Amino acid sequence: MSEETVDASCEITGETGFGYTLSLVSGKYKMMILYSLAGLSPVLRFNELKRRIGTISYRTLSLTLKELESDALIIRNEYPQIPPKVEYSLSERGRSLIPVLDMMCDWGNVHRHDEANNKATESK
Repeated sequence: MSEETVDASCEITGETGFGYTLSLVSGKYKMMILYSLAGLSPVLRFNELKRRIGTISYRTLSLTLKELESDALIIRNEYPQIPPKVEYSLSERGRSLIPVLDMMCDWGNVHRHDEANNKATESK
C-alpha cells in the first residue's frame, strides 16, 4: 500500500490554502447547502433549501446563506414582486468546490462503517 503525504505548503494553521478553504466551508450546514445547490435543482428558494436540509432553523439558514453569499460561494437573486421572491444558486466559485465535496462524500461512503467495524473487532 502506498503512503499518502500532505502538501508541505498546506499547513493546518495560519493563512494557508487549507485554513482558508476550511474557513469557507466549516459550519454545521454550509456544505449541505452547497451540495443541495449542486444537485438536480441548481436554483432553490429559501423554503426549498429549508425542506431539503430539514433540521436547520430559519434564522440559522438565513445567517448561513448570508455568509455563503459574502464569501461569493452562492448568488442571491431577488425579484421585485409581491410576495418577494428570492432564489439561490452556486456561483462559479461555489461550483469549483463541488469536486472537493464529492471527494469528501466518496470518502465518507467508503469509511462510514469503519467505526462500527473497529468497535466490533475491539469487543472480541
